[in-house]
Amino acid sequence: MNKVVANADEAIRDLQDGAVIMSGGFGLCGNPENLIKAIHRKGVKNLTIISNNCGTTDKGLGILLQTRQVRKMVSSYVGENKEFERQFLAGELEVELNPQGTLAERIRAGGAGLGGFFTPTGAGTQIAQGKESRVIDGREMIFEKPLKADYAIVRAWKGDKWGNLVFRKTARNFSPMMCTAARITIERSETRSTCTEGGTASCSFGSRAFTVSTT
Repeated sequence: MNKVVANADEAIRDLQDGAVIMSGGFGLCGNPENLIKAIHRKGVKNLTIISNNCGTTDKGLGILLQTRQVRKMVSSYVGENKEFERQFLAGELEVELNPQGTLAERIRAGGAGLGGFFTPTGAGTQIAQGKESRVIDGREMIFEKPLKADYAIVRAWKGDKWGNLVFRKTARNFSPMMCTAARITIERSETRSTCTEGGTASCSFGSRAFTVSTT
């Protein structure tokens, strides 16, 4: 089944208000910029975005903040974005902060079908408030729930027509695990080819994935 579509706008055609979206990227590295711009053009609102950070004031996911399309951010780092700061302090943006490793593992757990996991990270801090706590092997640990999404938007190095992807170097970041934790994955590859030709990581998606070959 050929999953390649003509452009980013067609790839997000069924994305609706209130969707939960996982967005790959670390800082501005590996961001699916063309898909973010397509979401901006579509104008969908009340989005929940799960991503390491929210871009900068005028780049990456930051452009969705400027147009008030984001209701909630689930992140681990929120610096370098003045609009994010302003909306959060004004009570206009809901924010769920996670330790970076915890965020990654929550996404992985969602993709693996797990019900959650115990971690010592954050035990005894504000992160632990309202969460189940246990002492395991002499260490206090808190229970973290998995994260899942309606859509994952990612940028890959290579992709083929069946939806298999290869991610390269730092641009890999959270993207492979996000692909497994979302109902639909939408990706933009730098090249369209056979994904057995090297790279640092690969993953394949179910039949509801789309791929984007143009900007």
